[in-house]
Amino acid sequence: MNHPPRYAGFFIRFIASLIDTFLLALPVALVVYVLSGGEWFDFAAYKHNMQLALSGDWSALRHQPKTSFGWEMVFEITVLLVTVLFWDKWGGTTPGKRFVGIKIVDAKSFAEITNTQAITRSLGYIVSTIPFGIGFLMVLFRKDKRALHDILANTAVVYDEDIQNVNKKKL
Repeated sequence: MNHPPRYAGFFIRFIASLIDTFLLALPVALVVYVLSGGEWFDFAAYKHNMQLALSGDWSALRHQPKTSFGWEMVFEITVLLVTVLFWDKWGGTTPGKRFVGIKIVDAKSFAEITNTQAITRSLGYIVSTIPFGIGFLMVLFRKDKRALHDILANTAVVYDEDIQNVNKKKL
């Protein structure tokens, strides 16, 4: 390959993430909430605290509702598995990434990612989040637009059409 594909920047990745939140995480959250019988998260207490905060009592935000760690883990693991399944079956994309035309590839070969890379990348989201999401913000400052979880998993996010053109040239 003469030149690398174009790397996907922060904002296109953010839009893909928002789409995935609505199409993947939210449905999983609803299922987990129903399965937990409401034990996962106390929405009534959350709503009450938000109403207090909106009326000017900001101290209400210090007392967040209790969540069930067990059900939170069920949610997190389920989202992880669903995401990895999409990456595996759709060649490094999720619905959000597919919609905006980007995909995850191996950072050196630009080939499809392995399951090990997919799992490492997903778990790397935790590291990218701490502290203050700086691992995600790295995309704004790096030439290769790689976040911390990309570096950990040796992946990159690129425009799918560029990868397709590279693959056509190889044939």
